[in-house]
Amino acid sequence: MPTAYERFNLHTSPEKFYIEACDDGVDAVLAIDRVSNEMTLTGKKDVPPSANTRPICGIMGTVRLVAGMYLIVITKKRNVGSLLGHAVWKAVDFDIISYKKTVLHLTENQMQDNKTFLSMINNVLTTDGFYFCTDYDLTHTLQRLANVSHDFQEMSLLERADQRFVWNGSLLREFLAQPELHKFAIPVVHGFIVMKPCRVNGKIFEWILISRRSCFRAGVRYYVRGIDSEGHAANFVETEQIVLYNGGRASFVQTRGSMPFFWSQRPNLKYKPKPLISKNTNHMDGFQRHFDSQVLIYGKQTILNLINQKGSEKPLEQAFAKMVSGMENSMIKYVAFDFHKECSGMRWDRLNILVDNVAETQDEYSYFMVDTAGKVLSQQKGTFRSNCMDCLDRTNVIQSMLARCSIQSQLQVGSPPELARCSIQSQLQVGSPPEPARCSIQSQLQRMGVLHVAQRIEEQADFEKIYKNAWADNANACAKQYAGTGALKTDFTRTGKRTQMGLVMDGVNSAIRYYKNNFSDGFRQDSIDLFLGNYAVDETDGPTPLRIQKDWKFLTLPIIMVVAFSMCIICLLMAGDTWTETLAYVLFWGAAAAVTAAVIVFNGRDFVDAPKLVQKEKMD
Repeated sequence: MPTAYERFNLHTSPEKFYIEACDDGVDAVLAIDRVSNEMTLTGKKDVPPSANTRPICGIMGTVRLVAGMYLIVITKKRNVGSLLGHAVWKAVDFDIISYKKTVLHLTENQMQDNKTFLSMINNVLTTDGFYFCTDYDLTHTLQRLANVSHDFQEMSLLERADQRFVWNGSLLREFLAQPELHKFAIPVVHGFIVMKPCRVNGKIFEWILISRRSCFRAGVRYYVRGIDSEGHAANFVETEQIVLYNGGRASFVQTRGSMPFFWSQRPNLKYKPKPLISKNTNHMDGFQRHFDSQVLIYGKQTILNLINQKGSEKPLEQAFAKMVSGMENSMIKYVAFDFHKECSGMRWDRLNILVDNVAETQDEYSYFMVDTAGKVLSQQKGTFRSNCMDCLDRTNVIQSMLARCSIQSQLQVGSPPELARCSIQSQLQVGSPPEPARCSIQSQLQRMGVLHVAQRIEEQADFEKIYKNAWADNANACAKQYAGTGALKTDFTRTGKRTQMGLVMDGVNSAIRYYKNNFSDGFRQDSIDLFLGNYAVDETDGPTPLRIQKDWKFLTLPIIMVVAFSMCIICLLMAGDTWTETLAYVLFWGAAAAVTAAVIVFNGRDFVDAPKLVQKEKMD
């Protein structure tokens, strides 16, 4: 398989950037002209001795801003682990380098816009979770890689990568057009990867969890919901759990993604904005496209819809169920499970109801497994597609339980259903141990010879701790990337029960989410759209969308409210000659503050931080 270069030196001269590949026995230098932007392949002899030299870890790509072109490089990386002998790296630090030596040719407004665009690129780069590998394709699952043609294997990493998960795809467009430069280009995925050596029964195996976030319809919590016209779902994440032991390997894949029809939930200062289903759109078109692609890639689909079946979420659940029914596709199964209702009153053991319900389906779908001789023992024939409103907290809890069933020690396939159970008591314990959930598939670890028949993972304290913490960390990573804070309910994932401290932390995270969703997510959404190439900066002198002026209400009403509220407090602290006089002042200023606040909430959309770079219809 063709690989990319692993080590580089960046030589900077006034005229060009020279990116030297430092791998053993390689004499290849990428020269980038800082004036014409031309990229050419040359040798080390062409690097001027006077050039300023420093090591870099990789190239993210190039982007055009107001001041011209910029080169984005990885300056620091951390080793995450090894996947089938291939080192996997996490990109930790980056640098954005201007082709131009100065920005004096820009007007004051252009300088300000360029500074804002640079901060947007930095905003994405500083969002934790960028990973890459120079000699292995991280964008594909083990099963997809096992079923590719010889021609596919001969393609460069850049060409063969699953474009859904290449977050620097737009930044590498110029590299893609020149095949001779492909070894300098590293596809970078965004999400979460953890690799842990584990010991069970004295046998050491590698346990790996990979979550790949799609860059199609990417964005932040309230500004990107549902699907686009191509059927790409918001917050779509492919999660693969891998087990490697003694030359054998197994994987179990799940997906999550926003409910795949046209709906929105724009922030408006309310704690939980009402979701709205579009009334002027043909939902079935995009819905069909979405599931056509899912069936093509993953096989059969079982939808696990975890949203509330009452209140503002009820119409969404009804619409989803109706559309699945309307498709009349035997490859797609729909399961609705009201997570909050079933688990109300801390009854987390009732999650077993859902696991039991889909046990036979999980048995049917199976998982991918290859033995030590390279023989394929089983293929995964379908995936569970889980969703809640955000596809974060509730979704991650259910995914961790289903993933556990794929590796948990169970009885042999064909055993009576009431005996074929995977025990997850320690994960679900609330007070007295709940009834274990049933998983009728034979476990991966048992087939690999790591676990004994009917042996439980809960008995392996070290691995149990690794497993729970990794899935909780996965939840936090996905939540921070989409909602801006860590996930909720991670105390359950880590300890197997809900705790009072966990409830307090959920409250803190919910408050932070509220602030970010209303007052900073517009900037985050613009940052993602710029980074992914959904918005292209124009170098002309014309105004950019960044200069759109806010309505007069945006500044006037908050000032009036603050002044009125301050006067109300002052009147309480500095009482008048009589209590009636004090009461009159307090009532007047209190009413002024309350009325102003009501007007602000009524016009909530005018006061939130909304995206500026992408058209409104895309957000809706």
